[in-house]
Amino acid sequence: MKSLKGEKRPFNNQNERKIILESLKFVDEVHIFDEETPLALISQVMPDVIVKGGDYKPEEVVGKELAEVIIFETIDGYSTTKKIEDFTSR
Repeated sequence: MKSLKGEKRPFNNQNERKIILESLKFVDEVHIFDEETPLALISQVMPDVIVKGGDYKPEEVVGKELAEVIIFETIDGYSTTKKIEDFTSR
């Protein structure tokens, strides 16, 4: 994940993020994968929906031809990275 997000990210480790996401009522399962992309996993699981954050465009999402893609818009002021930057710059 650091290869995609940078050396200091993600802030929360994958197990913490998985627990948080699975606590959402509308999330059935969260899969952690070791490959560079989740295409093999998506092909195996065949989800109905793939959800990505607002920094993605639907046409960029791996597996877009296998499931509906939903992009959650980024909400101003709710960036973990921004909160960390603000806190450490004090």
